[in-house]
Amino acid sequence: MYRILPPNDRFDYTSILDREPYDWPGGRRLAVYLAINVETFAYGEGLGAALGFAAPQPDVANYAWREYGNRVGIWRMLEMLDALDLPSALLVNAALYETCPDIVPAFRARGDEIVAHAYTNSERQDDMDEAMERELIRRVTAIHREQDGRAPQGWLSPWISETAVTSDLLQEAGYRYTLNWCHDDQPTWLRTRGGRLLSVPYPQEVNDIPAIAARRMGAGEFADMIIDNYEEMLRQSVDQPLVMGIALHPYIVGQPYRLVHLRRALRHIVEDASAWLTTPGAVADHCLAIGFVR
Repeated sequence: MYRILPPNDRFDYTSILDREPYDWPGGRRLAVYLAINVETFAYGEGLGAALGFAAPQPDVANYAWREYGNRVGIWRMLEMLDALDLPSALLVNAALYETCPDIVPAFRARGDEIVAHAYTNSERQDDMDEAMERELIRRVTAIHREQDGRAPQGWLSPWISETAVTSDLLQEAGYRYTLNWCHDDQPTWLRTRGGRLLSVPYPQEVNDIPAIAARRMGAGEFADMIIDNYEEMLRQSVDQPLVMGIALHPYIVGQPYRLVHLRRALRHIVEDASAWLTTPGAVADHCLAIGFVR
């Protein structure tokens, strides 16, 4: 007897070839955004990507590697973004306001979007019960509001981890969009128990953690991946509007020998001048402005 699969009640299946067309601002058909994950980790405990073999705690080598991103890598990336005149979305662990207080103001001064990325990447959201997860979202939102003068509009969970009610809790807390669902190249409305929540595409492939830290892809290969993905999505976007996210972590691509290749890839996109260079929040704003219904 065949097993009946548990249903996904967040969205219905639709083919990308069977949807109403629309444009991004300026008549563009491809939206490109940079998601820069700025994370902070507990020393001597908790989760974190590993440069090499994980050691017993305190795992100094891997902790220090991740710390490099906030002390050095992020600032080199900021210089690159200024030189290329590129906007970005800063995906921020709220603990960063205390551990590295000068990072967010530097990006806020550029007009970049600040996206909530929970409190720390040393913990997973899917380990929490509903009350604990609701309190996490409330606490993180309050920290952002206090520090930035406004609540963030978007959310990415650490390790893209969700409970069965994460989307419900985000919608109830006033969030307009989530980056957790990596199932499409167009925005999608998710159903929640209190209304709708927009899913803006976030990359699992064009993402330096799975590409470089997990698959051990070289810096040049990763840059070529970005360019190839951009060129192919640009071709596909003739028929329907698409969103291409590029997920970056300063402790990975902020390393000098990787940064030089990342700069090459991003310069290619900027100089081509065919895409709308934007943020996920601006993608969500545009969808709301045009009465996006899918």
